[in-house]
Amino acid sequence: MTMKERLEVYGTVLCEEPMKKHTTYRIGGPVDYYIYPKNEMALMRILQILKEEKLPYYILGRGSNILCSDAPFHGAIINLDRTLNDFFFEGDHLIAQAGCSLINLSVEAMKRSLSGLEFASGIPGSIGGALYMNAGAYKSDMASILKGVLVLHDQKMEWMDPKDLDYSYRHSAFQKNKDWIILGGCFHLQPSDQKEIRELMDSRRTRRMESQPLEMPCAGSVFRNPASIPAWKLVEQLGLRGHQIGGAQVSLKHANFIVNADRKATCQDVLDLIQLIQTRAKEEYGIDLITEVERLIW
Repeated sequence: MTMKERLEVYGTVLCEEPMKKHTTYRIGGPVDYYIYPKNEMALMRILQILKEEKLPYYILGRGSNILCSDAPFHGAIINLDRTLNDFFFEGDHLIAQAGCSLINLSVEAMKRSLSGLEFASGIPGSIGGALYMNAGAYKSDMASILKGVLVLHDQKMEWMDPKDLDYSYRHSAFQKNKDWIILGGCFHLQPSDQKEIRELMDSRRTRRMESQPLEMPCAGSVFRNPASIPAWKLVEQLGLRGHQIGGAQVSLKHANFIVNADRKATCQDVLDLIQLIQTRAKEEYGIDLITEVERLIW
């Protein structure tokens, strides 16, 4: 059997698949194997096959916080978005698989008069990606409602306590343990008035549409907020709003967004613009700007 035939036993496999089709930046070169596993057991077997063949791999959700290399990737991207997307409400607890949409879950929670996910109603990512980076907004984040994470490591599935996962602002232990795969999470929500939840989500949606360049390819906020000043304000004070390198531009609408202005930006364009902002922030304000965007550079 060919490699593709072996992998297709356990999921859908696309060969020479352009990563720009799977990231909100619309940037990324071709990958040898782009795989949607059928289920967790299939995922475990796919990982075994890749290990046997010594092929590198990355796990991907909705590609909303990813900057991919333009070069070909001679390995595999495993996407959990299409198949690992079941969720369950048990009273005020939500159990959701890694591929679930954050936006969809926030709506489902609202329909059940459950509060706690309003902050996520505008984050276009998956549960897995959100748990990986401890996604957040409006002074709330995933760790604040998290009860446990279902993790696959060493070919074993285990529920892990958030206390053991080093959660902090845009950080988790998963960022240092790349072989730990997030399969799902358990969250504790609070009963509340459905009308109030809906109104809060609607007001934030309006605010996002007015203040963020959602009509252009981007990956959300590029930099974490330093303790002393919001990242957008720092970039603004550096005079870099609208600054462009190649096809990558600091958004005119929100200075902590870098957009693929002409849909022809390269990964290097974005990296060069990030580096310029970081260098200027260090030189002029002594601030080390840390990126939120996850880089897949091969």
